[in-house]
Amino acid sequence: MINSKLNSIPVPSPRAGNKKSFLQRLNDSKYLLIMVMPMMIFFILFNYLPMYGISISFQQFSPFKGFADSPWVGLKHFRTFFEYQHAFRLIRNTFLLSFYSLIWGFPAPIIFALILNEVRNERAKKFVQTVTYMPHFISTVVIVSMITMFLSPSTGLLNKLIASLGYSKINFMQSAEWFRTIYISSGIWSGVGWGSIVYLAALSNIDPTLYASAMIDGANKLQRIIHISIPCIAPTIITLFILRTGNLMSVGFEKAFLLQGATTYETSDVIQTFVYRQGIRQGNMSYGTAIGLFNSAINLCFLVTSNFISKRVNETSLW
Repeated sequence: MINSKLNSIPVPSPRAGNKKSFLQRLNDSKYLLIMVMPMMIFFILFNYLPMYGISISFQQFSPFKGFADSPWVGLKHFRTFFEYQHAFRLIRNTFLLSFYSLIWGFPAPIIFALILNEVRNERAKKFVQTVTYMPHFISTVVIVSMITMFLSPSTGLLNKLIASLGYSKINFMQSAEWFRTIYISSGIWSGVGWGSIVYLAALSNIDPTLYASAMIDGANKLQRIIHISIPCIAPTIITLFILRTGNLMSVGFEKAFLLQGATTYETSDVIQTFVYRQGIRQGNMSYGTAIGLFNSAINLCFLVTSNFISKRVNETSLW
């Protein structure tokens, strides 16, 4: 009799409890969701919906016919790009500019943050931070203008210094062999301060007792940096490195376009500037989209590969 009464008591299903719990959590986080909503709308409108336009890389797109009526040509534009006589030069220049920027530019904010973290004078520290952040907010056009004036063969300060030492002046802006050096060094100068913000934030979260214990054990500043600071910010470094690797074939179009000239195409002509000439100036939008899709596919491969290797080696990854 007792068992039959117990069996007749309704038991709430786990699914209903989970649903109620989810709705409760949703209600508790409604203000956070409202704050996130503008960002989500932005990405949906400007990042995800435009992805439908990738289809024109497989069409002979005509603005008058639209997406639906433009004829399909399959992989024609991809084959055209690989048969282009300077295709290898474009891929090589894009990869080398990004690779050298990664090799030289990625460690620079880390080293700068580690050095700045050891400065104990707060006023001097804030002054250096402010000065190094400023180039990040300068327009790319202004930065290129500054580079052009600084390296000018007639009035540039560097060429005046070279001439004062008894050497002949160098036309840096018209020399293909100097383009990569100018591009990478100017990128480091403009980004080292801004890029160090994340690392300084990570360094500020390190337990001060670790440094105190190391000082008691007789560790000097360099040893404290090597054995405490760097290991503690290693997850941050790895995460940002993976994200940077995912953009290995993405070179900033604006600066590359503004710095390059007809005499520097051998080292300055990259995929992004070629897409601009083909897609915008010549109106061949399908061809330009196909090249951009190829470039994005390579970036995706680099991102997945670096994330997989990082996950297998030290269990730090994006997903």
